[in-house]
Amino acid sequence: MVSDAEEAAFEVGIKFGALYHQFAGTPVSPASAGSLETAIEESIENQPHCVGVTVDVLEDRLAAALADSPADYTELTGEFMEVEVVVDYEGVEAVARMAMRDGYPLMELVETEG
Repeated sequence: MVSDAEEAAFEVGIKFGALYHQFAGTPVSPASAGSLETAIEESIENQPHCVGVTVDVLEDRLAAALADSPADYTELTGEFMEVEVVVDYEGVEAVARMAMRDGYPLMELVETEG
């Protein structure tokens, strides 16, 4: 038997897996970053127990990556976004965040409370 806190942590992990692997590779540009943020947030918030998703597509990093590119867009990867996901399972809130660590997008459980 698992605790509600363990189940909440599991649920937030599932949301992050879906978020990253569903949207990685999506074409993105500084002009489309805002609408992509909204689409990701609203999509993941549809999942059970999800109470909040915040996606920040880092437009300055996009612009830098595109500065020497012949294209006007690139593929969305972890280096271009910061994400926070919050789930509530049976009154236990779990918060996870994603950020780059040593060149790799890591998702980590930040806290469980309740």
